[in-house]
Amino acid sequence: MPAFEKPDGGLLSCARAGRSRRAASCPITPKTEQGKGKIKTMKYEKIDIKNQNSMDYAALYLYILDDSPEIAIKERPMVVICPGGGYEFTSDREAEIIAMQYLAMGYHAAVLRYSVAPAVYPTALLELGRAVAVIRENAGEWHIDQKKIVVSGFSAGGHLAANYAMFWNRAFLSEALGVDSALIAPNALILCYPVISSGEYAHEGSFRSLLGADYEEKKKELSLEFCVGEQVPRTFVWHTCEDDCVPVQNSLLLVNELVSHHIPTEFHLFERGGHGLSLANRLTGSADGGWTEAAVAVWPQLVHAWMENWV
Repeated sequence: MPAFEKPDGGLLSCARAGRSRRAASCPITPKTEQGKGKIKTMKYEKIDIKNQNSMDYAALYLYILDDSPEIAIKERPMVVICPGGGYEFTSDREAEIIAMQYLAMGYHAAVLRYSVAPAVYPTALLELGRAVAVIRENAGEWHIDQKKIVVSGFSAGGHLAANYAMFWNRAFLSEALGVDSALIAPNALILCYPVISSGEYAHEGSFRSLLGADYEEKKKELSLEFCVGEQVPRTFVWHTCEDDCVPVQNSLLLVNELVSHHIPTEFHLFERGGHGLSLANRLTGSADGGWTEAAVAVWPQLVHAWMENWV
């Protein structure tokens, strides 16, 4: 077992069992504020992102890794997570537990608890826009790389994230938020079994909850396979063949359009697993063992590799 001692000179002397004891001059990291009672800790904060049509519970929950003179990284990507729930609720299984995965990768994370039914479109979209604006406006203070703000979503939250990635530069959004479009531009998109199409393969309930009385009038407008253009950032998508709630064709239709528009895209299609897997392991599984699929549980490693190829 190694033995460690810290001499007065601020160097580590290291001795290993079975070897002669000798001083090893090992420079330690720069002095921090710890000796003054100031410990570097993660920032957790609730941010108001409401608009006039928002529900009372709508909020952005931030998880910010503090910077430290001991660590070379000074700015980190931020991943904004939109949980699923059919635009009827926002699932706990796709919220904070997902943020923890991104924190472990060394990224900042945020969970958007957006307004759902009876709130209707574009309430949640405006809340996501406000969230991105607040993040970019505070990038310096929170040590965020403002060129690496990622929006991510699961299921109906995937529809919200993809909708945002396609509509962020539309005039109605920047005008409603009172900001320049450049301030709210997303830099990447991560989609997990997303709701995309309102056509043959639609999850109809999501669109009805999102649009309310305007369902028939606006459902085609928000069928996102028809909204892809050069404004969409690089994208990561995964889905399962066995999804019988949001058919895999939602992702296939989207990926086809992304590739046709030359958007840098990574797509993973898993053979097994139903809808709503989240992490696909016991951390987000049900008491009866549901929502687990070992082959799918690799997706966080895949998205991490994709992120690292970018950052």
